[in-house]
Amino acid sequence: MSELNQYDNNNRFVLFKNERKEKETHPDFTGTGEVDKKEYYVKGWKKQSKKGTPYISIAIDLKVTDTSPKEPASVVVNDSDPF
Repeated sequence: MSELNQYDNNNRFVLFKNERKEKETHPDFTGTGEVDKKEYYVKGWKKQSKKGTPYISIAIDLKVTDTSPKEPASVVVNDSDPF
């Protein structure tokens, strides 16, 4: 097994500069992380405190994979057709 396969990413996050930022409300940084084998999206915004100290405000959202079964599309049946 290589070293990469043995690396434990649990309780770790990574942020990268958001190269796709188009509006002031878009995050300055985006990334992912893992806690207890659950994956999360991470977003960060550069901010400044009232005293002028720079900091990064962070939001974390659980990555949700939709594995629920989808409802079948409704089918209109015309019983008057002979076929």
